[in-house]
Amino acid sequence: MKKIFARLIKDESGATAIEYGLIAALISVALIGGATALGSALNTQFANLGTFMNVGTAPAP
Repeated sequence: MKKIFARLIKDESGATAIEYGLIAALISVALIGGATALGSALNTQFANLGTFMNVGTAPAP
């Protein structure tokens, strides 16, 4: 029983899996944040383009 407990204490595969999970979560949060910012910028750009096409003049910056 003592050997089994000692082997479980030395096993680090669970800790490695948790670390990989945390890295994947951080990367996904960064991707979501970047996609949100890019989407907002694209929305503004297309709105300006639509205004330009309807009015015929470029909107003020």
